[in-house]
Amino acid sequence: MVFLCWDRPSHQDQKACIDKSGTLNYDSKYRSATAKSLSSLKEDKGLSKDGFLLNHARVLVGSGIDTFEKGKSALRSWRHFGLNWAFVDPKTPVQQGVKFCVCVKEFVPWVMMPLQVVYVNESRTKKNRMASFGFGSGTLDGHLLAGEERFSVEMDENGQVWYEILSFSKPANILSFVGYPYVFLRQKYFAHESTKMMLKCVNAPKS
Repeated sequence: MVFLCWDRPSHQDQKACIDKSGTLNYDSKYRSATAKSLSSLKEDKGLSKDGFLLNHARVLVGSGIDTFEKGKSALRSWRHFGLNWAFVDPKTPVQQGVKFCVCVKEFVPWVMMPLQVVYVNESRTKKNRMASFGFGSGTLDGHLLAGEERFSVEMDENGQVWYEILSFSKPANILSFVGYPYVFLRQKYFAHESTKMMLKCVNAPKS
């Protein structure tokens, strides 16, 4: 089952995709695994044994609490997905249990890929010396891949703000299995383009 749309998917198209998508399509023992660090996932031999590959990007986007808050706002409004060829409905709530579609333009058709927010994590220390915000989304039946992805912003002890993407995935059907090298390259390209969007968001002047 693959969800295709010849034109840019409408709200109704996305809702129909979500309604048909079913449940999370990867093993329950890996749910919320992206809430862990990259090193922890690398040490998890089960992931590689079960055929999952890791994808990771971490980029310095600025410093200070204002930059962190801008980054957090960008994630909550899906502006890190604000690309010509990939988007998420910006009205989608970033809340545990919410289902949504990532819509991606691939050559002629658009592909709609259903996911569900599996966790939302936020923390900060006194006087805002350190802070973090992030959420992880798991793939549903009908997605080309099986796995999970986390987007997060973090202000470290030095006040530097980092944007991070961390995921593990493997093909979920014959189409993605045959084309997985291409899909993996697209993941890398998305991370690069999403980082540029995040930099644009955190460096935009206050309105």
